[in-house]
Amino acid sequence: MQAPPDNDVLWARALHFTYKDGSPGLGGVSLGVQQGEILAVGGPRGSGKTTLLHCLSGLVPAQRGEIWFNSVPVHTMGPTTRERLRRDRFGWIDPVPVLVPELNVWENAALPLMLRGTSRRRAKTAALEWLERLDIGDKTRKRPHELHQAERQRVCIARALAPAPTVLFADEPTAPLHRTDRAHVLRTLTTAARSHGITVVLATHDAQTAALADRTISLLDGRRVNTVHLPPVAESEGRAACSLSV
Repeated sequence: MQAPPDNDVLWARALHFTYKDGSPGLGGVSLGVQQGEILAVGGPRGSGKTTLLHCLSGLVPAQRGEIWFNSVPVHTMGPTTRERLRRDRFGWIDPVPVLVPELNVWENAALPLMLRGTSRRRAKTAALEWLERLDIGDKTRKRPHELHQAERQRVCIARALAPAPTVLFADEPTAPLHRTDRAHVLRTLTTAARSHGITVVLATHDAQTAALADRTISLLDGRRVNTVHLPPVAESEGRAACSLSV
């Protein structure tokens, strides 16, 4: 067992995962994420981005490989310990907003804090702060069914940020948002992460979203790939090439 680097809050080595139908999910992915870093995991749909986030967060155990959080081995934890880790140290944003229908907006946003044992008043204060920053502070007493899908997603993002997690896993967090809303929400998310020292692992297939991260890794068919970006051809060079090819 290889010890992770001291400056990596999250570190994984040679992760493998195969789905029940036999199709590959991850094929030996390794990575490290430093404290406060925003890492984008890019790649087309079906490339293994969501599977990687599930394994890193302990939601689904990798079948082979190592995962370390703050030098503690996640891959050796039992289900109860992994669940406690996700509750106390990790945040999660799904691509599709899921809220508790019986709770109003601020109660949904405050729910992780109250589950940790935070007082109702303190949890509400934290939830309201994030709902305001995400421009949904005027709907705090509404129920989920009274909101548009994009508004529900903003509540889910506030719910993930309110407990100030050590690591936030965001799986296509702006997928339900209109294009005009995405930039604002992403700026809020990334600014909040940096100001609070939150490490973010962001799965996205959108190049503009990935550009907001500090670093990007790419997956293809469950494996890390390196993409080579060629420099643009100057117009004069392009004309010369065309004349030579005639």
